[in-house]
Amino acid sequence: MRVQATNSPGGFEVTTDGAGVVSHAGAALLGELADRVGLTRALGWHQAGGRRRHLDAAVLRDVAVMLADGGDCLSDLAVLRDQPELFGPVASTPTAWRVVERIGKDPNGLARLRAARAHARARAWAVGAHPDVELLIVDADATLVLAHSDAKEGAEGSYKHTFGFHPLLAYLDRGHAPGEPLAGLLRPGNAPAGGADDLIELVDLALAQLPAAAREQPVLVRSDSAGASTRFAWHLRDDQVGFSLGMPIDAHLREAILTQPEHVWTQAINADGQPRAGAEVCELTGWLDLHTWPEGTRAICRREDAHPGAQLRFTDHDGHRFQVFLTDQPDGDLTTLELRHRQRARVEDRIRAAKATGLRNLPFDRWRRNAVWLELVLAAQDLCCWTQALLLDGDLAVAEPKTLRYRLLHTAARIVRHARRVILRRQRSWPWATQLARAFARLRVLALRC
Repeated sequence: MRVQATNSPGGFEVTTDGAGVVSHAGAALLGELADRVGLTRALGWHQAGGRRRHLDAAVLRDVAVMLADGGDCLSDLAVLRDQPELFGPVASTPTAWRVVERIGKDPNGLARLRAARAHARARAWAVGAHPDVELLIVDADATLVLAHSDAKEGAEGSYKHTFGFHPLLAYLDRGHAPGEPLAGLLRPGNAPAGGADDLIELVDLALAQLPAAAREQPVLVRSDSAGASTRFAWHLRDDQVGFSLGMPIDAHLREAILTQPEHVWTQAINADGQPRAGAEVCELTGWLDLHTWPEGTRAICRREDAHPGAQLRFTDHDGHRFQVFLTDQPDGDLTTLELRHRQRARVEDRIRAAKATGLRNLPFDRWRRNAVWLELVLAAQDLCCWTQALLLDGDLAVAEPKTLRYRLLHTAARIVRHARRVILRRQRSWPWATQLARAFARLRVLALRC
């Protein structure tokens, strides 16, 4: 038998005499956007200690860009620092560490980081990043961040028998587009999933991120059953914010569900308005004692066939899964309210994207430094969200971080100088070369409106 020979994959010559070649060319888009929307300037509050080569604002911006580009520790700044033609002078790892430590020690450091993000958000929304919705929905959820050393301050055992941290996060739901991070609260691993005090602090931080004009719109806060607290609900009512909160099912609530006659159940719907197979909803308000909750609170239940192979719980009955949530929304259409609450599941995607943008690991030993790191992770997600909302179209406008990096941020280019101009040349055959060029062009036009 004859076997046809194949070309060896190593059939090319390797040299080291190239010039002007840069990688991660698209990441420069994020740094320039941070400058254009005023994030960099807002990060540059009072700089103590006289003259420094690297201003704190530029260091913080570069860390945020590095995180958005896929880095997960300060030493990954080398990706930017090794390409001065594209990113300019970038601080060393020790310098960046000192900046983080300085902000962590500052009693107002976190507050100033949050204020800078809020300032940049107002400018980004003013030039087109505002979500085109009538109702602003804020999702609150907790996640676990593992630690592999007990030397990290605040790392504790969690309810899932892991070890690390248990931060709370809040995201603005932008539909199928990437969610916009609003607030994060670093907590030890043994923190409860939904302590009322923590949820109140988180939501207050999230609402403070919304531009003043946006607060004139109705706002709804969603949470899973960890947020089922009358204190939390009353706090939202005092702030004139609606709520949609999951409710844990106990024996009394289960009895109320099973008492409902068959004719009160209404077919649930999918996002396209079509009936959802095997799912129905009904209202339980008259069957529960809700006198301690804000006036107008309603209880709504979804009954759904369990997925094949699912392990049923004691609250399940006759092959059905039940979920109950409490809301003060007056809408009479139960299916719309149930669909809106079910879409809270999108926050899981937002948190997964955060872990792909530096949250998978809290790299420092001290709590104060990791709290700063968490805020910079949110700033990195801000930059990605605004880039997609303002500068990109089609699939790229809703792409996951991994896809966005492969197609735009991590691509190579050549820097050439001609007629006193600096030109970034992309490979013409790269499928997304035009989209990146268009994004830079839109950013330069955006600068005239900021």
